[in-house]
Amino acid sequence: MPGLVAGLERKAEEQLKVAMAENKKMACGDLIEINRGIYNHWSIYVGNGYVIHLVPPSEHADAGSSSVKSVLHNKAIVRKEPLKDVVGNDEYNVRNLLDEQCEPRPITDILQDAEKLVGKELPYDLATRNCEHFITMLRYGKPHSQQVQDAVYSGAAVLGILAAACSEDEEMQKK
Repeated sequence: MPGLVAGLERKAEEQLKVAMAENKKMACGDLIEINRGIYNHWSIYVGNGYVIHLVPPSEHADAGSSSVKSVLHNKAIVRKEPLKDVVGNDEYNVRNLLDEQCEPRPITDILQDAEKLVGKELPYDLATRNCEHFITMLRYGKPHSQQVQDAVYSGAAVLGILAAACSEDEEMQKK
């Protein structure tokens, strides 16, 4: 009887994985954006309910584990894990963010390259080699992080506003 229960549990879990993928209309090679609150974690869908993603070596598959702590690491590990484990209760979407500017690489090349990297330790840098750079490199053949780009632009805008405010304050003090 325990074997039957375990078999039924496996079958139910497989059906859940497929349902999650069908619900979000995922295809192999799609980029998955996972909202972690103050940042987004990225993975690439490789089929059968699994994703491949880049995570710091000390972290686990549990949702939210690809955390802000990752900025403290200079290395990360490529992992293949069930989408449901990586996402947990967080919201996620298919977001092939550069499809309008870049042609995706052939799916077979994307999947082959992603699978070859599973278990490998890679250099990690929040600004130049993060999980978004990793998955865009796989899909498009070039690394890109919209989050980093947005943060740079936002930071520049804030600095510009502060500089303008300081300049106005100095002008008022001179009068």
